Amino acid sequence: MSETAIIAAPGAETPGAARTGDMPVLDVDRLTIVARSPAGDTPLVEDLSFELRRGETLCIAGESGSGKSMTSLAIMGLLPQPAVRVAAGSIRFGGDDLTSLDERAMRRIRGDRIAMIFQEPMTSLNPVLSIGRQLIEAIETHTSETRTQSRARAIEALKAVRIPQAEQRMRQYPHELSGGMRQRVMIAMALALRPDILIADEPTTALDVTVQGEVLELLRDLQREFGTSIILITHDMGVVAEMADRVIVMRQGRIVEAGEAIPLFSAPREPYTRALLDAVPRMGDGMKGTAAARSVKPVKPILSVDGLTVRFDIKGGLLGRTTHRVHAVENVGFQIGNCETFSLVGESGCGKSTIAKALTGLVPFTGNVRLDGVPVSGLDREGRKRVRRDIQMIFQDPFASLDPRMRVGDLVGEPMVIHGIGSAQERRDRVAALFERVGLTADQLDRYPHEFSGGQRQRICIARALALRPKLIIADESVSALDVSVQARVLELLKELQNDFGIAYLFISHDMAVVENISDRVAVMYLGQIVEMGTRDQIFSDPRHPYTKRLIDAVPVPDPSRKRHRFPRMDSDIPSPVYPLGTGPVRNALVDMGEGHLVGAVS
Repeated sequence: MSETAIIAAPGAETPGAARTGDMPVLDVDRLTIVARSPAGDTPLVEDLSFELRRGETLCIAGESGSGKSMTSLAIMGLLPQPAVRVAAGSIRFGGDDLTSLDERAMRRIRGDRIAMIFQEPMTSLNPVLSIGRQLIEAIETHTSETRTQSRARAIEALKAVRIPQAEQRMRQYPHELSGGMRQRVMIAMALALRPDILIADEPTTALDVTVQGEVLELLRDLQREFGTSIILITHDMGVVAEMADRVIVMRQGRIVEAGEAIPLFSAPREPYTRALLDAVPRMGDGMKGTAAARSVKPVKPILSVDGLTVRFDIKGGLLGRTTHRVHAVENVGFQIGNCETFSLVGESGCGKSTIAKALTGLVPFTGNVRLDGVPVSGLDREGRKRVRRDIQMIFQDPFASLDPRMRVGDLVGEPMVIHGIGSAQERRDRVAALFERVGLTADQLDRYPHEFSGGQRQRICIARALALRPKLIIADESVSALDVSVQARVLELLKELQNDFGIAYLFISHDMAVVENISDRVAVMYLGQIVEMGTRDQIFSDPRHPYTKRLIDAVPVPDPSRKRHRFPRMDSDIPSPVYPLGTGPVRNALVDMGEGHLVGAVS
């Protein structure tokens, strides 16, 4: 797909609205999907019916477990049979019932005429094949192009989804790319074949807000140029409002409500739909929240950071000498006050998580960092142990943060064992109290992590972080993977715990709407440096830096009646933070929105 795709005029009617009289390209009729179990078949999707028309975007929304992804797998013929199968109904495409086709016939359709972007790219990409080989293989399987032509198309597709240094990326393997970069590779693979139907299953969950805006714009370009129909599966109602012509809301395998996007958002009929929409964090709501009501007088700093710098050596050559250096964080300084929420925002690779790792002693750094007035660098083992008691962390993926072989009660109590706090009974009593405090029950202490939902596992991680009664909790993308309703409950829980225990938060996120709702102060990062910092009101009501304005403008608004605007796409690559040994960056991180470029001045 060319980056110079045909662009519809501003305010033009959406493709789906223009073709409501067309015959559907996909017709799902009374689809029922069941899972085999010892007790009999358990329905996962029941009596599901919908049509998809040419050039239309149909959004399927709902929380985890509602049957959204199972529906998409049935369309693609990827259900894990015989454990899960289509028990009834039909899926008609191009005159064929996809439920009756054999694997050979489905292989001709899958990837070429119906393509899919999966939510988790690492499990979708082959870890032993290079990115280029996987892209070229997909193109050659469904076209008659030569290897040279397929390679050129693959590079073009990578550039279209804003992957810098596309030619070099072709030689890399999935594990060498970040999660967001891997997702862009999956999107490029789907776009390269120009399918009739594109199924996107949570395609932007792992992406930065600006990259999300660009990807959504790419999907709209695909529709304008080729009339592609899109099924967009998401729990982000802001993305639904931005993209949908029609919406299906699912819960527990059934359709709760369906209709055109604007009427559904403006006057939802069902309580469940209203609850989903009410849980969406909206820009501006934070001004009315609890943080806005707090006093603005200076507070005692719990954490003081001055001149924080983190660099990583890259070795190469025959002798394995250091040839280049990654300048991950450069001369960063900020303070966090008692009972304050300080947020770091920015795109992947800007250094947010590296700062968190430096503060917790997981990576070496230079600079001056003080916790409650005490330096945290240059400490011996016991000194680092005392610091870690006062700084705890909540990670993005709660399942990966919890040992699957341990009971959750033992997991939450483990930090107290390490620090020698209390007797066994006292620790269990405190753990039980923490469970009650985070919305769980004491009778769940002896269960294992896999027996809980994603939101419940994140609550367990919060309880574990609270076990040592820390002065500072670092929340690194702690709600980005959660359903919108679960996310709202977890954010409210964090606010309540802060008020009750006087905890300070370092909140790391790329979701500007969430940051605006929870923060007292905000720092915006780009290429390892803070480019703007101020109170929440200053950053969101009167942003001064063009990069901050771009981040805010990229936030999807959960209101489809607002005119869809074209999101300005980056025409240049993001400057690399890797420099030859002996040199380093001098960055001013300028954003020239008039040219549509992001310019990192480097010397």
